[in-house]
Parts: sequence; structure tokens; C-alpha cells
Amino acid sequence: MTATLTGLTALPGVASALDAAREACTQLRWHGALRRRVPEVAAESRVRGARASAFLEGAEFPVDLVRDVIRGATPLGHDGPEERVLHGAIQATSATEQLASVVLTAPAQALARLHTAAAADLADADQLGRPRRSGESASELRDLGEPPDAATAGARLRGVIELIANSKAEPGILVAAIAHAEIASARPFVHGNAMVARALERLLLQVLGVEPTGAVVSEAGYSRQGAVAYQGALAAYSAGSPDGVALWLRHYAESVVAGVAEATSIADAVLAGRLTAP
Repeated sequence: MTATLTGLTALPGVASALDAAREACTQLRWHGALRRRVPEVAAESRVRGARASAFLEGAEFPVDLVRDVIRGATPLGHDGPEERVLHGAIQATSATEQLASVVLTAPAQALARLHTAAAADLADADQLGRPRRSGESASELRDLGEPPDAATAGARLRGVIELIANSKAEPGILVAAIAHAEIASARPFVHGNAMVARALERLLLQVLGVEPTGAVVSEAGYSRQGAVAYQGALAAYSAGSPDGVALWLRHYAESVVAGVAEATSIADAVLAGRLTAP
């Protein structure tokens, strides 16, 4: 897996796109709210990240409702499919806060916990926290084509674990991009793959120092471009051609830049007193 990162910046448009994403993250760190009020900004980032992640799964909710659910002010029923999706997105996004200290040393454990959080209302109890077994498939992300068989998907999941374990030798912004795309395209779990992939990206961007405050809302970057563009970029990556990989990496970088813009609006609101931590 690590070898696949070599030379990716030579693909068309990738180096400049990644440079723009890095620069946006660097500039964000100078915001006054991120010098004094990081917890408030990061908490609201998780609110908006969870909302955007659910939106990409076809479940749309007002941000005020998501915020109230996260802070315990409003209960969320789990009977409807959209509510179950939102619950998974909230749980997975919230779990990134607890997993920052373990993801680099125990990536398999972190992925299991992210999946358990994302799929608790979507999968059977015995399917949580583990990859698909022989005979099990994933019905998600059909625009990417048929998912790999369980053995192939499991091997690719192990590749992601290896990539994360050795991530300090690689550019963090690329590690997050490839980890996201591999989980989403391999679909190693029966349910919740894309939500896990987005939460993992959020986590890696923070712990690998790309944006260490956890403020960037890359999920909102994807939702701004739309679910069709997001799945199209993942489908291009899944096809395996250099052009397809380049398309995904450019889409990812653009989403990080848009996620920084969302983080900036959050930080502005925190400084102006219009937001408080959930």
C-alpha cells in the first residue's frame, strides 16, 4: 500500500491541488479562534461534519437539529432510515475525538470502533467492527460498481491498516486521501463504509498534522460538491487508472479547501459569540 503513494503528485493537476489544500489548512491555523477557542470550533466542526456525512448518504437534516442531538437537548428516534443514518454519522464523527490518541498505534482497533459507531443502527450486531466474511456483500455505493469479494476487500483493509501504521513516512494529506478512497471503494464492511471512510479522513487529517485542531470540515467540502460528484470521483479511483486516481485526488483536495472555508465560518462565528460548544 505505501508504495502506491510514490509518484502520485506527478499525476495531472494533483501537486497543485494538494498544495492549495495544504496552504488553506496552514492559513486556517492563524485564525484567532484557533489560538484561544479550539474546543468550541472543533465541536461545531463535528456537528457540521456529521450533518454533511449524513447528507452524502441521502439523509438531510437542519444543522440546528444535529447540534441539539449531539449536545443531548433533542432525542433522535431510530425508527426511520434517515434517522438511523444520521445517528451513524453522528456517532462515527464524534468517535474521532476519542480515537486521535490510538489511530496511529492501533489502526485496526480504531477502524473497528469507527465501524461499530457508524453501523450500530444499520448492521446486525455480529457484523459490527469486523470486515465482511465469505458470502457477505455490501449494497452501498453501487455507482462504483460491484464491490470486491470479501477476501479482496479484507486484503485492501489490511493495506489501509498498514498504510496508517507507517504513515509518518508519507505525506499526511496523501495518506488521508488514499485511506478514504480505499475504504469507500473496497467496501470491506457490510454497511457504513463511506461514513467510516469520511470519519477516518477527518481523524487522519488531524493526527498527521495536516490540520491539527480538528476544525476542517472536509465532509462539508464533499457535500458542497454534491453526492453525484463525490461518488463519481470515487468511481474514477475504483477504476484504477492513473487519470481516475488523479481525478479523486483533485476532488479530495478541493473538498479539503472547501472544508477549510466551512471551518473559517465556524471560527468567525465563535469569535463573534454566535456559537457555543455543543
